[in-house]
Amino acid sequence: MEAETLKQFLIAEAKDIGIDKVGFATADPFTELKERLMRHREAGFESGFEEPDLDKRTEPFKSLPGAKTIIAIALAYPTRMENSPQSHPGERRGLFCRASWGVDYHHVLRQRLEALKEKLLEKVPDASCEIMVDTGALSDRAVAERAGIGWSGKNTSIITEEFGSWVYLGEMITDVWLPPDAPVTSGCGDCNACIEACPTGALVGPGQLNSQACLAYLTQTKGFLAKEYRDLLGNYLYGFETCQAVCPYNQKKNTSHHPEFQPDPEQVKPLLRPLLTISNREFRERFGVMAGSWRGKKPIQRNAIIALGKVRDHTAVPELVQLLETDPRPVIRGTAAWALGRIRGEIALQTLQQALSLEVDEAVRSEIQDALKEEVIEFG
Repeated sequence: MEAETLKQFLIAEAKDIGIDKVGFATADPFTELKERLMRHREAGFESGFEEPDLDKRTEPFKSLPGAKTIIAIALAYPTRMENSPQSHPGERRGLFCRASWGVDYHHVLRQRLEALKEKLLEKVPDASCEIMVDTGALSDRAVAERAGIGWSGKNTSIITEEFGSWVYLGEMITDVWLPPDAPVTSGCGDCNACIEACPTGALVGPGQLNSQACLAYLTQTKGFLAKEYRDLLGNYLYGFETCQAVCPYNQKKNTSHHPEFQPDPEQVKPLLRPLLTISNREFRERFGVMAGSWRGKKPIQRNAIIALGKVRDHTAVPELVQLLETDPRPVIRGTAAWALGRIRGEIALQTLQQALSLEVDEAVRSEIQDALKEEVIEFG
């Protein structure tokens, strides 16, 4: 089949499969990207979740020998929730970011790409293909930009004309040559809304992100969250999206045609206190289908503790006391101490003093001491 005809066939099939946008790019090395990634690494801005081999991240043939084309796809996800439950005193709720609503997008996009691969194999049975969704070696954003899906915004997200940056990205490398699309020429212009709104200054420049200061990344870490970020986190349990929410291209954008991504309100805005004592099994059964569960319950519990401490929820004191006294994980004990120091009160203070006499972990002891100092400031 002639290359352009095959491309048009795949475009039509992609629409029928349920892919919102599809674009085609060459599989040439991403030379400019490699230089940026080297500077990014030298500055200490990596998250640690990336593929460490920069050659694999920028040279498609490392993933598929003989690579000629990369087919990029985008699926839009919803931004609005029907019947959103509200927080009330004693019934505070957390929040999973929009990118974690519904079924884990990794599975959905891979299914779509597998279906598209089957359509390609119908026409070219001996074609080789390699599918990637987020966790692959290549940069999804760099591929999408080259393939004309959208442009790379100053907030480091791919922005599309139709859906803003509320899209999931994936790609398929193949050894079949298909005519490439032209990159999108639109851009952010003089707008710096995302950079100005970033609460931690993680957007150090247009399209340049210090992941170590990005709240979306920090919600996924398993260690102690630095104190300077705790009050900035709000009630987010997973992800953070201010840099998307303020983007002019994202205003009034909402899609609801993918039922897999529709949110369960009680799942994406759960009550915080039950999360403090949820078992591993209960966590998997309730949240296991979500992208936001990929790091397990520990980061979610830590963030729930921070959210309760921030609003000084006195009803959470019994659970926080239990965590400080009995939880085997130092990060959870230490964060519970911080929250008790913020909530204050006689029981919290007595528990902190008693815990200090028993605690052996130095990091936890430091958290308890700081919490008690806060008590002195509050009561002194």
